Amino acid sequence: MARAIAEAGLKGVYSYAGRTEAPMAQPIHMRVGGFGGVAGLVAYLTEHGITHVIDATHPFAAQMSAHAQIACTQTGTPLIALERAPWVATREDRWTSVPDIPAAVAALTGPAQRVFLAIGRQHLDPFAAQPQHHYLLRLVDAPSGPLPLPQTTVTLARGPFDLAQDTTLMCDHGTEVVVAKNAGGKGAVAKIAAARALGLPVVMIDRPALPPRPVAHSVAGVMDWLAHPANLGV
Repeated sequence: MARAIAEAGLKGVYSYAGRTEAPMAQPIHMRVGGFGGVAGLVAYLTEHGITHVIDATHPFAAQMSAHAQIACTQTGTPLIALERAPWVATREDRWTSVPDIPAAVAALTGPAQRVFLAIGRQHLDPFAAQPQHHYLLRLVDAPSGPLPLPQTTVTLARGPFDLAQDTTLMCDHGTEVVVAKNAGGKGAVAKIAAARALGLPVVMIDRPALPPRPVAHSVAGVMDWLAHPANLGV
């Protein structure tokens, strides 16, 4: 998205949440960190003369998406979400779909297993309620302190990943079950494809519900909206 904006000769700001130590460089201006809630985002939009907002956050960043929608409503700033289509189970998949993190924790009740906990580092604490398992974590940055899970193996890597890499990872670590968020898109789908190829069960966490908003499913769709904002309604 940032590359398309730059190539079109448009001015833009790429905002990172600041959860990784070395965010990837972008071809447009970058800022890192939160805004300070809705009021802070309203102030930022106003002070910097922002004319359009593209919500390209992770599908599970529900609070940021909600704040963006409220702030854009208050300032009269057009907003569109660039949203990845969710993954859909095939006949070969062995998914247990759950609505949220607590339900994913509950789904792991039972004998000890080797679990690929592929949900990032933000929601590890709840899984301490299932300490019998050995957890494989794949993180972008090394943990800055003790992990809440008593039995863990951490591997450091930045995606996107491919099927061969994730198949090898799961085989090497004896993975028996995968826990994943339904992020959708191509960058993280390799672990789902690898679980399918290996016949492994997946605890799939559904996306949080968000209020209705204009949505595009491709960069081209967003660029068309920037040129003709009335083309896409809620």
